Amino acid sequence: MKNKPIYVEIPIQATIDEVWRMTQKPELHEQWDLRFSSITYLPKKSEDDPQSFLYETKLGCWVKVAGWGKSIGTHNKKDGSKTSSLHFGTDQKISPICEGKGYWQYIPTENGTIFLTQYDYDVRYGLFGRLLDIFFRPIMGWATALSFDVLKRWIEKGESPRSQYVRFIINAIVTMLFFFVWLYHGLIPKMIAKHPEEVSMLSSLTSLEGTAAVKGVGIIGVLEILFAVVWLLYRKKRHLLVLQMIAFPVLTISALIASPSFSLHPFNPITFNASLWVLSIISFLLATDLPSATSCKRTRKGES
Repeated sequence: MKNKPIYVEIPIQATIDEVWRMTQKPELHEQWDLRFSSITYLPKKSEDDPQSFLYETKLGCWVKVAGWGKSIGTHNKKDGSKTSSLHFGTDQKISPICEGKGYWQYIPTENGTIFLTQYDYDVRYGLFGRLLDIFFRPIMGWATALSFDVLKRWIEKGESPRSQYVRFIINAIVTMLFFFVWLYHGLIPKMIAKHPEEVSMLSSLTSLEGTAAVKGVGIIGVLEILFAVVWLLYRKKRHLLVLQMIAFPVLTISALIASPSFSLHPFNPITFNASLWVLSIISFLLATDLPSATSCKRTRKGES
């Protein structure tokens, strides 16, 4: 069964000419589109010839995919829309994409422009390639949608794509860090080790003792693990950061009340929680209005 083509649509508050310029000039296009690290237009023999180009996509660790493309722009349709058709491919075996076709369309609206794309491609490696595409195609769709939102924010708000992607990456790193912190502290010292200091601290703050205190520490561990999962699944990270900005000072004060001697330990709760508190504040400030693939429409009208 053939997979559905990738479709992405987003409204942009700008004229068609402005959106066309930001997407058709290679030095601008390569800045906002995650799928391309560089785009080089090749000379045309005549104005009527398709615009051929070469592209590169850096995958990290000095690995990159190079390919070719041909673009034909259609201007000034009766309804004012424009269309740019694309034929692309690569001969590099590292890429699951062999060859594909698609188009960009620019539709005028009262508030600006609807910018949309639909494209599809053939994969190499037969059955293995088709199985790999089950996972690869959603990634390509996500990268296209995220790139479109970065473009929209660049045009409408003036923030450069580089700045947007830096904030996006920082947010992703912070998410994984806090996921690890809460998971580790809930699982290792509380649920697996049942560390005596954890039990002693809970006993000092509550009336629980002995087995009840041990079970209480285990329950807290489960709650911390659940909060770690929330960090992965909950989209509005700023809400979680606000919660942590309140929680870390409370946890620090509680630890010192339970055992003032903790302040003398290396890597003690004061320095550890203070670091996470400051990181939460910085992350909260950087996480304002992040680009998101969810800002785009992913299916055509009438499709499910």
